[in-house]
Amino acid sequence: MNKRNALKSMAACTMLVGVTCLFTACSPNAPQFTAIDITGADYAKDFVLSDHNGQVRTLKDFQGKVVMMFFGYTQCPDVCPTSMVEMAQIKQLLGKDGERVQGLFVTIDPERDKPGMLKEYMAAFDPSFLALVPTPEQLAVLAKDYKVYYKKVNGPTPTSYTMDHTAGSYVYDPRGKLRLFTRYGTKPELTAADIKHLLASVP
Repeated sequence: MNKRNALKSMAACTMLVGVTCLFTACSPNAPQFTAIDITGADYAKDFVLSDHNGQVRTLKDFQGKVVMMFFGYTQCPDVCPTSMVEMAQIKQLLGKDGERVQGLFVTIDPERDKPGMLKEYMAAFDPSFLALVPTPEQLAVLAKDYKVYYKKVNGPTPTSYTMDHTAGSYVYDPRGKLRLFTRYGTKPELTAADIKHLLASVP
């Protein structure tokens, strides 16, 4: 992750803000979130992917929970581990309600991120978090559907490449509806407050 990609992420956020107003009509009665409210968006509605345990997953598996979904890779030096630490902090800040939060990590580097490695990576943050492992073909389709940017950046050796990618998380409410996009760098306390509101909307 670098300055170039950070600028791309900012551009994506700007686009999402514009889309937000279209879907919510910028209504003064709409809930006020810190994250970008994308309620009613017609993309990123579902997925069918294997997790790091080899089990096929869809959003229906997490009904009753708020789902936080982040796209990244295990060899990311900064943004990805920071985002996953913050996701774990958000869950902890919610106390007992944290049991109703499911963290998902979608690898954008299936070439190197194998299931066993991803399982260990998730355990380092929270044992309940799951990594989803698309094939390269699935990833291309998924990224288009989720409006996620990713690009391989060659390194000094064939295996030392890095990945530029969108920084931020999609948040689904307990009914499985896409509601929010959280920007990278948002304080965990603010995102936890947003999630608490979503959880309260579905007892």
